[in-house]
Amino acid sequence: MSHSIKRIGVLTGGGDCPGLNAVIRAVTKTAIWKHGIEVFGIEDGFQGLIEDRVRPLSARDVSGILTRGGTVLGSNNRANPRRYCVRVDPVTGPVWENVTDRCVDTARRHQLDAIIVIGGDGTMASAAPLVESGVNIIGVPKTIDNDIVGTEITFGFLTAVNTATEALDKLQSTADSHHRVMVCEVMGRNAGWIALTAGVASGSDIILLPEIPFDLDHICENIDFRMNKGPGFAIIVAAEGARPREGKQMVDRVDPTSPDPIRLGGIGRWVADEISKRTGVETRASALGHIQRGGGPIPADRILATHFGYHAIKTLLEGKQSRMVMRQGNVFGDVDIMHAVGKQRLVPLNNPLIEAARAIGTGFGDGRTPEPAPATSEDNHSVVV
Repeated sequence: MSHSIKRIGVLTGGGDCPGLNAVIRAVTKTAIWKHGIEVFGIEDGFQGLIEDRVRPLSARDVSGILTRGGTVLGSNNRANPRRYCVRVDPVTGPVWENVTDRCVDTARRHQLDAIIVIGGDGTMASAAPLVESGVNIIGVPKTIDNDIVGTEITFGFLTAVNTATEALDKLQSTADSHHRVMVCEVMGRNAGWIALTAGVASGSDIILLPEIPFDLDHICENIDFRMNKGPGFAIIVAAEGARPREGKQMVDRVDPTSPDPIRLGGIGRWVADEISKRTGVETRASALGHIQRGGGPIPADRILATHFGYHAIKTLLEGKQSRMVMRQGNVFGDVDIMHAVGKQRLVPLNNPLIEAARAIGTGFGDGRTPEPAPATSEDNHSVVV
């Protein structure tokens, strides 16, 4: 074990996520109680390094935060050191600068031997120039989207799925009561992990994923069948990055001051409107949005976050540099932090959950959903659900 680590920093970058505080707690308590390492919290992600907003963290500071949502350190999804918006010119737009040196100076000023960076692929990309400048970075993968390459799961994902599933369950009762189609749009960017998992968990009838472009004709055929020969209602869950065949993803807005300016959204409303026009069936749309990010983590995410926080310190004290902790095959380990930069872990088309969903009649809008076999004389009381 390496004993050269005396003082570390910890920051949370990108969007907020259930379980961030659980990681901060695990990192801080493991470092202080087990190894006698001083811990400093960096406020508002890389913004804190840019502006030198760093404060000491004690074990008491992180007591009682395991169950809390958000992050006690604050976060920021705009402060990429390599491409930082210093001002917005009224004519030419955002003015960008490379402020990596400021971040490195802050780390050196506070004598940080390493920084634990908790975030998604954008946060890992923001950490890249610090790695190249010699700062030892240990990454902890965070995102509700579950799309970070190098790990089979990220904390925050299971809580987001739980939130989405509860919402879909509630939509089912109102859809049944009014004989409607309900379309629920969930987050995920270009990856459909939330939509797929919550869709199966809630028994949704159609799941629209970014990885499987859909055909509205097939969706409407499925709706007609359910309304005329089935239970008389339908639930559709749509990932925000889903798109029709020969079509593009729907952009809700563009933020030119952000390193990742595209904000997806609107596909749920569009699908609902098209179903109403094509079938005449009353259809409503709901978008969960940031509700999926909010609230405290469920127990599974508290445990996963604690594992990740502990393994971040363990990896650091093994003398490793520029690594990201991960879990593969339910075994914790680490990979090169650059392995996660500029990539997204998408849902593979041969994912077993897709196969299982198709087998029970769930549609994916691609025309491959088998219709239920006709009832036999021995099963003439069966009900399509």
